[in-house]
Amino acid sequence: AAANRMAEERGEEPGRSVGYRIRFESRVSAETRIEVVTEGILGRRLQHDPELEGVGLVIFDEFHERHLHSDLGLALCRDVQAALRDDLRLLVMSATLDGEALARQLDAPLIRSEGRSFPVDIRYLEREDERHLVDRTAAAIRRALRDEEGDILAFLPGAGEIRRVESALRAEPEIALYPLYGNLGQAEQRRAILPDPQGRRKVVLATPIAETSLTIEGVSVVVDSGYHRAPRFDPRGGLARLELLRISKAAAEQRAGRAGRLGPGVCYRLWSESTQRGLIPHAPAEIAVTDLAPLALELAQWGVRDAADLQWIEPPPAAALAQARQLLGELEALDGGGRITPFGAEMARLPLHPRLAHMLLRGRELGRVDTACDIAALLSERDMGGGGDFAERLASPQGRARAVERSLAQIRRLLGLAAEAPRPRPEQAGELLALAYPERIAMSRGRGGRYRLASGGGARLAPGIDGGGELIVCAELEGKSGAEALIRSFAPLDIDTLKALYPEQLLWHDVLEWDEREEAIRAERQHRYRALVLERRPAVGADAEAQVAAMLQGIRAMGIASLPWDEETRQLQARLCSLRQWLGEGWPDSSDTALLDSLDEWLAPYLNGISRRAHLARLDLRAALLSRLDWEPQRRLDELAPTHIQVPSGSRKRLEYAIDGAPPVLAVKLQEMFGLADTPRIAQGKVAVMLHLLSPAQRPIQVTQDLKGFWERTYAEVKKELKGRYPKHPWPDDPWSAPATARAKPRKG
Repeated sequence: AAANRMAEERGEEPGRSVGYRIRFESRVSAETRIEVVTEGILGRRLQHDPELEGVGLVIFDEFHERHLHSDLGLALCRDVQAALRDDLRLLVMSATLDGEALARQLDAPLIRSEGRSFPVDIRYLEREDERHLVDRTAAAIRRALRDEEGDILAFLPGAGEIRRVESALRAEPEIALYPLYGNLGQAEQRRAILPDPQGRRKVVLATPIAETSLTIEGVSVVVDSGYHRAPRFDPRGGLARLELLRISKAAAEQRAGRAGRLGPGVCYRLWSESTQRGLIPHAPAEIAVTDLAPLALELAQWGVRDAADLQWIEPPPAAALAQARQLLGELEALDGGGRITPFGAEMARLPLHPRLAHMLLRGRELGRVDTACDIAALLSERDMGGGGDFAERLASPQGRARAVERSLAQIRRLLGLAAEAPRPRPEQAGELLALAYPERIAMSRGRGGRYRLASGGGARLAPGIDGGGELIVCAELEGKSGAEALIRSFAPLDIDTLKALYPEQLLWHDVLEWDEREEAIRAERQHRYRALVLERRPAVGADAEAQVAAMLQGIRAMGIASLPWDEETRQLQARLCSLRQWLGEGWPDSSDTALLDSLDEWLAPYLNGISRRAHLARLDLRAALLSRLDWEPQRRLDELAPTHIQVPSGSRKRLEYAIDGAPPVLAVKLQEMFGLADTPRIAQGKVAVMLHLLSPAQRPIQVTQDLKGFWERTYAEVKKELKGRYPKHPWPDDPWSAPATARAKPRKG
């Protein structure tokens, strides 16, 4: 469209002094002096012609969009400047980018051009509209049709929303609806840009493609939904997804400007002013958030093994680039030293994601190339046909988008195949997808459509998708690291095919692990493909150390309560915790959390011969807990935190300790404490016990740590209240000198 506009202003047809080269079409000639190309095509041209022979100037327009290939293209052009072409000129253009910062980074002069623009009246919502994005956009367009004059440009996140808004507005009289998005053919895009041939009022429903500098004739009103879809990639899980996100302030400014190209205009922003203040200034560069496998392959083809060797506006993230290179190694594109292989060079020749290029080339070796071409076309154009069984989608070529058919024709042409494609064979889908997505092979985990991925993560069939099988390959997978991924589409795979594809990755492992269902150690030999267990056999002669490690794994899974606790061992734990609180860190942390974290240190020596939960009953837990103490603390434990205290009556009474270090409780009948002035103390006298003084019926009369104060201030009232109720028990006037007793009447001397 940009080339057409420039050619039109020169009074020429495209292909003379101004031409273009896009994925499926080119219009250039010997006359051409300005060639408009996509960023991807610039990269491919640089790879085949690093000196850019005959090119004096490379212009990067709309650079603020920060596409992956524009960042890479600029880095490669700067490398060409430095090493091969000091006469090559570079021009970076943008209406919204921070030009001064970029000029400093490029060591280049900054030129400002104040383009002609007209004022645009910005209108916000008073408060956020809770309706669905499609509904509120359609309502805003109807309002603009009623209240404003001129054609309308409405921004929506993607083609799906465009189709739904288009459907909602079909009943509106005397308007012409024009979609505008990347996969439309050139003729359809041109119709959206030009005035309606019948003179009707035009409503253009566009993706962010319309943010660029092209003027859409007649537009004076913009309706901005405020959202866009952006790719997000998680290098840890290797999963990509498209997220619906708020646009940036720069994008909102760019969109509003579309209404002021030809005269004063109006922009309806479907969000509030407070939301506007919270928008990020600029969207993150694609290089920071997307799958870097294509970039890693291009760098390897360029001969760069260390990305730092190039001058980037923003370097690729190290983790994502490392993950991309690991994938390329698995796909046979890079050797062990990170250099491109001959097979990788052949992959790089295809304008596809490296996964799909690998599938095509390996599929050709296996005699599956025709079906591989169909799969590559469907996946590269994201034509999933509603998801589900990918093999079924492959079996129904009717209704495919035109972009898929164009892509299929190009792929077949690049592989030297006949233009007439035979019908694909759906039964080959799983085998071919496994060549593109080896880590997305998945095995069923039982009911509910849940699967374990070869990468080690979990996944489940997306809502509304049925089928599956014991073994599948996920064609479309969305998710974040640490969460269960959603399987949008898949194809079945049989184990024999997997074994034939990846024999070097099928290995036997001796495994000793905890079986949560049986609550016992399972010892077996496992035949695995990555994290998937394809076959199990009993193991013989398990290693004792490995058995203890598996038992510890089981105890961690079951929790600390699975150990054979009784009242004595819980009290021992509470005493140890209390001493740590009262006397400091010389005493080990004996809380449940600390014990569970240090099982290897204190419990492992006691687990020999124990292989299931039931065996834990014979564990000497008290000895295991005491083993955490050195000899001196063990010797002093009973002195500092005794289990019992002898009271004045001669009885030994139990102390009850608390895990939180609260003072221990001594429950004792009041008459057994006669003659004692001060509260008993422990822990080198630092802690007074908490006395629960009991009535003859063993019910608490008083809870106190101040026995002396009780005798002085409270005892007389207690005596007055209880003496009549318990006449057989002594209630002396002077508790200080009365003999302590556990009996109803004191024994006669």
